[in-house]
Amino acid sequence: MDIRRLELLRELADRGSITAVAKATRRTPSAVSQQLKILEREAGVPLTERSGRGIVLTSAGRALARTAADVATAIERAEALWEDFRSAPQGEVTLVIFPTGGQMLLPGLLTAIDRMPGLMLHASDLDSHLTEIADLTADFDVVVADSPGILPSWSERGLTVVPLMREPLDIALPEGHPLGRKLSLSPGDLADETWIGTPRGLPFDRILRSIEAANGSPARVLQRFADNEIVESLVAAGHGIGILPRFTTRDRENGLITRPLSGVRASRLISALLRPDRAERPSVRAVVQALQAEAARFEAEHEA
Repeated sequence: MDIRRLELLRELADRGSITAVAKATRRTPSAVSQQLKILEREAGVPLTERSGRGIVLTSAGRALARTAADVATAIERAEALWEDFRSAPQGEVTLVIFPTGGQMLLPGLLTAIDRMPGLMLHASDLDSHLTEIADLTADFDVVVADSPGILPSWSERGLTVVPLMREPLDIALPEGHPLGRKLSLSPGDLADETWIGTPRGLPFDRILRSIEAANGSPARVLQRFADNEIVESLVAAGHGIGILPRFTTRDRENGLITRPLSGVRASRLISALLRPDRAERPSVRAVVQALQAEAARFEAEHEA
C-alpha cells in the first residue's frame, strides 16, 4: 500500500472528517476521498462507512490506521538514525503549552534552544479546557499538558507520553483568614468555605470534587475561572478560597497566602505528548530533552 495514502487514513482517524484532513494536508476533500477509495481497493476490505453526513472508520480501517502510525514511526526512526550520523538536530519544532506551564518552563527552555545552532522552536500557549488536549498532537510536534496522571485515552491513541514534573496544588486563602494559622489543611477544615473554582473537569476542579467526597457534602462555588490570576485576585479580595499551583502562585505578594492540602492527593502531572513518529525526529527529541532538563531544574529549585 502507498505510504502517503496510509498517512491520509491515519489523519482521518485523528481528525474525524474528510474536510479536516483536506485542510490539514492542503488537498481538496474530493482528492482525499479519491485517495482513500484507492487505498480501500488496495486493502480489499471496507475501511470507511457512512455515519450521518460524514464517514467513520470501520474496525478494519481503525486497525489499518494504527498500522499506518507504526509505519510512520518506523520511517521517522530510520530517518532519525541517519540524521544522527549526518548532523546535529536542526530545523523547526512546534510546541503548545498551557499558560502556567509556559510561565514555568518556557524561559529556560528557550534559553537552552538558543544554544543549539540550526534548531528553531515555535511555541504558543492554549488553555487546555478549550479543546481535547490530545487532539493538538495532530498540529504540534510537542504538546505540554497538565492532568491528574497519564490518561488512558492517551495510551489508546498510541501517543508517546513523557512525564516532566509533578506540581503540588495548594489551598489559596486571603491574608488574615483564620485557616491561615494552620500549617496544612484537611478537607474537613474547608467544609463551610465559599470557593472560587475552575471550569469543571480541569485538574483543580477534580481536587475540589475529592474534597466534596471526603466531606460528604457539595462545595459552595461562587464563581469559576480558568485564569489563575483572576482566581488569585478574587481570593485576595476576600470573595472565597481557591486551589492554585504552588510554583506559580504569588504567595503573599498580593494579599494571598497558600497552605498545602492533606488527606487528598493534590497535585498535577505535567507531561509532553507527541505522536510516536514525531518523537523519533532528532530535532523533536532535542526539544523534549531540554524540556525534561528545565522541568527538573525548576522543580528542584522551587522544592528546595
